[in-house]
Amino acid sequence: MGKTLVQKIFESHRVGGSLVTGEQIQVKVDQVITQDATGTMTYLEFEAIGVPRVKVPVAVSYVDHNLLQQDFKNPDDHIYLQTAAAKYGAYFSKPGNGICHQVHLERFAAPGAFQIGTDSHTPTAGGMGAIAIGVGGLDAATVLAGGSFEITMPKVVNIRLTGELRRPWVTAMDVILEVLRRLTVKGNVGKIMEYGGPGVRTLSLTERATITNMGAELGATTSIFPSDENTLAYLKAQKRESVWKELQPDPDAEYDDVVEIDLGSLDVLVAQPHSPDAVVPIRELAGLKPAQVCIGSCTNSSYPVMQSVGRILEDRSVAPHVSLGINPGSKQVYEMLARNGDTASMIASGARLLESGCGPCIGMGYAPASDSISVRSYNRNFPGRSGTKSARVYLCNPLACAVIAIKGELCDPRDTDITFEPPSEPKTYIINDNLLLPPADDPDTVEVIRGPNIKTVPVKEPLKDVVEAPVLLKTGDNITTDDIMPAGAQALPFRSNIPELAKFVYSRYDETFSDRARQAGKCFIVGADNYGQGSSREHAAIAPMYLGLEAVIVKSLARIHRANLINFGILPLTFENPADYDTVDLNDVLCLRGLHSSIVSGGVVLSVENKTKRKAFPVRLDLTPREVELIRSGGLLPHTKREQE
Repeated sequence: MGKTLVQKIFESHRVGGSLVTGEQIQVKVDQVITQDATGTMTYLEFEAIGVPRVKVPVAVSYVDHNLLQQDFKNPDDHIYLQTAAAKYGAYFSKPGNGICHQVHLERFAAPGAFQIGTDSHTPTAGGMGAIAIGVGGLDAATVLAGGSFEITMPKVVNIRLTGELRRPWVTAMDVILEVLRRLTVKGNVGKIMEYGGPGVRTLSLTERATITNMGAELGATTSIFPSDENTLAYLKAQKRESVWKELQPDPDAEYDDVVEIDLGSLDVLVAQPHSPDAVVPIRELAGLKPAQVCIGSCTNSSYPVMQSVGRILEDRSVAPHVSLGINPGSKQVYEMLARNGDTASMIASGARLLESGCGPCIGMGYAPASDSISVRSYNRNFPGRSGTKSARVYLCNPLACAVIAIKGELCDPRDTDITFEPPSEPKTYIINDNLLLPPADDPDTVEVIRGPNIKTVPVKEPLKDVVEAPVLLKTGDNITTDDIMPAGAQALPFRSNIPELAKFVYSRYDETFSDRARQAGKCFIVGADNYGQGSSREHAAIAPMYLGLEAVIVKSLARIHRANLINFGILPLTFENPADYDTVDLNDVLCLRGLHSSIVSGGVVLSVENKTKRKAFPVRLDLTPREVELIRSGGLLPHTKREQE
């Protein structure tokens, strides 16, 4: 039997375990990327492990999230990250160089590489033919320190593309919106989406990267395209053709499932509030009037996309009631737009040009007005993520966004009088790496600088045999890591200060949670389906752990958040009988007994005593042998430190 592309890359990096679906596999990692919202904690954790130099071939520390410097906190973190990268052996991408996923695609991503990153949109590099997986910061820190990466071998789903994007105004964003419409944000945990079929060769590398980037919203482990002549063309334009190699699945490769999409049949699509899978044709929403339009983010900020937006806006004006913000993905893109005149067209139209960073996508500035509509070419529209809880955020392709900004209402661009000439892929890119700093030649001369807002990493005690605590929160379906640990201009500056950051835990969902948790000392959280979807931020586990969270009991868990809970010693329990969710109420006191003897590898059913209701219900705990050790130790950091001793 032939091998899938996924199996080939996993096999070439395997150092232990099995390629069998559902079995544990350990792999060596080629590249580790971090960003400043997660990277400060990652490097603090790396320092706590005690290894003097990173032990992966390529490590890159990016600054792209916490760019607002309204006081000392964010710039202090930037200086810490720059000096830590120089000392410990990582490249450092300075503020202004761009969004990590866009810059990494330009300068580092390589076909066949195995990459992890402390951001859920790390799969962007899958457009290059890499296995690129979002992880928590502590997982990244242990790999930086020389550990292998362990994962359950995923299923592989073939997304078979036919035809080509021949309909006007339909872009790669519409491809992934169609995939989300069909597969939804739930039910894809433990799967990798491998794109194939004759339609693949019609997509440029940057179009493929858009698709793999937003594939994170599926909840899948990652997404990947083959490496072919289009991959080579992009790498040649970036003057990096030496890293290219062709990568294709075997003709007789077998997949766990197949989804067929005819690119030529796709419409211009839009995701409605408040989920990326609430997708309909844009014509169904014609006439809705936005107050704001945003174009860019890591999903749609490549040079060809931004050049198209510039051409659409040329000699046209943004509607009077609309505020248009544009954030190109990288300094390279920005410079090329400036040199060819597209930034002039954008400025003349009335657009506001924002910094090359995440910005509005994570609520870091440029928040929409109360109760208003914001239309964005971004990847997420969860409630409150924009920085304004009452805003309604719609997601659509960047070309449609530009037309909407001009017309002042949602519309299918094909129903308007606007036309433009799409640009061709550039034959060469401007290479100017003056904001990308290599590690120091002599690390002993580098002092790592820590500002007063940078605190030590909190560590959980080893698992106790009996855990008794009240239920301090009961949530519904699709709780996101934004709900648990908000981003935005208020909370993000405290990412390296867990005692202060913990004040924001669940603040969008329940403003009293942090105070109640501190008063209780220990607690449980009860949730429903797809708990913890969204960002990879491990702070959604660290800060609740700091507040005394002992376990979450839910119907189902998102992959990265489950891993982060285990990494910080929190029990990830699922209802054996989903109907028992309805029997647990807020403030019920729950008790787990005999944990030292009952927590073993594989699936085990534990009994939870509801002392308030005087009854018990079963929960399931599925752990690998390694995860058992982590839970017993109180998490990955104390476990790793003990191994180093």
